[in-house]
Amino acid sequence: MTLDENINAVLDYHRATNHTVESVNASNDKLDFSNLPRLYKLYRRLGSLPLPLPDGKVTSTFPALGAISCNLTPSQTESIPNLEKIAMMLKLSAGITKWLTVPGGRMAFRAASCTGAMYHVEMYVVCGDLPQLRAGVYQYGAHDNSLRQIRVGDFRGALIEATSGNRDVANAPATIVYTSVFWRNAWKYKSRAYRHAFWDGGTILANTLAIASSLNVSAKVVTGFVDEYVNQVVDVDGLSEAALFLVPVGRVPLMAVDPAPAPERLKLQILPYSPQEFDYPLIRSTHLASSFTDTAGVEQWRGRKMTFPVPDRKEGLTPLSASVIAQQPREPINEVILHRGSTRRFKESPISFEHLSTILSMATMGVDADYVKELGFSLNDIYLIVNAVTGLPSGSYVYHQRSQDLELLEEGNFRVEAGHLGLNQALAHDAAVNMYFMTDLKAIMRNLGPRGYRVAQLDASTTAGRLYLSAYALHLGATGLTFFDDEVTAFLSPHAAGKSVMFLLLLGVPYPRRTTGPAHD
Repeated sequence: MTLDENINAVLDYHRATNHTVESVNASNDKLDFSNLPRLYKLYRRLGSLPLPLPDGKVTSTFPALGAISCNLTPSQTESIPNLEKIAMMLKLSAGITKWLTVPGGRMAFRAASCTGAMYHVEMYVVCGDLPQLRAGVYQYGAHDNSLRQIRVGDFRGALIEATSGNRDVANAPATIVYTSVFWRNAWKYKSRAYRHAFWDGGTILANTLAIASSLNVSAKVVTGFVDEYVNQVVDVDGLSEAALFLVPVGRVPLMAVDPAPAPERLKLQILPYSPQEFDYPLIRSTHLASSFTDTAGVEQWRGRKMTFPVPDRKEGLTPLSASVIAQQPREPINEVILHRGSTRRFKESPISFEHLSTILSMATMGVDADYVKELGFSLNDIYLIVNAVTGLPSGSYVYHQRSQDLELLEEGNFRVEAGHLGLNQALAHDAAVNMYFMTDLKAIMRNLGPRGYRVAQLDASTTAGRLYLSAYALHLGATGLTFFDDEVTAFLSPHAAGKSVMFLLLLGVPYPRRTTGPAHD
C-alpha cells in the first residue's frame, strides 16, 4: 500500500470505530464469561526471578506533583537503574497494588487504570548488565511481580537498529518495551480495542515517567521503530501481541553498544488466554498500516515536523491559579499510586479552581518523546465541560497550555449534555469537570503519516494519566470514560470543528470506594 492508502486505512478505522447512539445500542451483546481472557501472560517453561516488592513505605522525598510535572533529568546526567529501581518502575506502572472486594470474591487491582479492567498491556525489559540484573530480555509478570528471562545476553543493539540509531536508546543501559495483547481487550471492546492499546499504554506510561522522575532516572518515549525488529526481540508475533512504544531508562554512554540485527523469534510457548480467541481484522490491518517496515521509514518519519500555530489571543481569558509549590501536598508519587483507584461514582460537588489549575499546570508540561520537536508541545487540545468548579462559571472551555489560561466557549449548565456525551453514564453527568483531548487527525497524518494516529492517542492518554495522578495527589477522584465521538465534536464546535476525540477524563469529588486489601494478600 502507498502512504496515502495507509493514511486512508487508518482514518477509515477511526471512523468505523466511532461510537454513535445507534452503534452502541446495536452492540449490546452479552459478554461470554466462559471465554473471559486471563489477564496476564503465562509461559510454559520459563522460571521466574522475584522482584523486590515496594511495600508502601516512603522511598522518595520528591512530592508526587513534582514527579508528575518533571519531564526529564538533564540529558548530560549519568544514571544507572539498579534492580530495585527497575522493580519499582514495573510494579508501580502495571503491577498489582491491592485487591478489590467484588461480588463473589476479590479482583486484583493494578497500578494504572485500564479500559474495562482487562489489563492487556505487557512490559519487557531489554538491558545490558545492571546492578543485580544480568544482561538479557525479560518479561514482567504482574501476577507474581517477577521477571522471566526470554533471552540471555545483551540485545540492546537490536533496539538501536530498530530505532535507526535513536540516541536515547543507544545511551540507555535498559529499555522497557510496552506491548498489547489485543484479544485481552477485544473480548469486551471488539475492534475499538486498538484505540485502547494506546489509551491504556499511556496511563501506564504516565506512571513510569513519574516514578523514573522521582528516582532521578532519565526516561524518554520512543515511538519510531521498525515494528518487526522490536517484536522479534521480545518474542511476540506482531499480530496477536505487538510492540506499542519504548522507554529507554537511564543514561550511560560508556555502556553503549553497536547496532545489531534483530534476533530470530524463539516462539516460546505460552498458555492460551481463552478457550477461543476471535480475530478482529480492523485491529490487525490498522496496526500494519501504521507500522514501519525498514529503518529508512523510521529516519524519514523522524525528520518530519508537526507545527502548531499559536492561537489568537481572546479577551476575557481566565488565567490558571495554581497553588504555590510550598502549599502543595508532600505525599510521594509511590504512595499516590498505591492509593489510586478509578472513581466509580462522583458526588455532584464542586472542586476548587485552585485544584483544577494545579492539576492542569502540573500535568500538561509535555512528554519528552521522539514525535515532539519542541518539549512542551502536545498533539492534542484539551476541551472542558465545567459542571462545578468554585470560582469558575459553568460552561464549555478550551485550555491554552502555553499561556496557561482557559477560554470560555459557551457559558451554561451542561451536566445533562456531558452525561449524554459520555455514553449516557452518570459519571459524566456527576463529575465536576469533563476533559476531552482532541486533535485534527488529518493534519497529524499529513505531517506524521499513519504513525501519527498511534502517537496522537498516546500523547493524549499520557497527559490524561498525569492528570489522573495529579487529581489523586490532591485527594480528588478521576476516571477515564468513553464517548459519542462525533457528538462531542459537534457540541464543542465551531472551535473544535474537524477535530477528533482521543481521550475523555473526568475529575470530581468521589464517593468512598469498597474495601480493598494489600497486594500481597
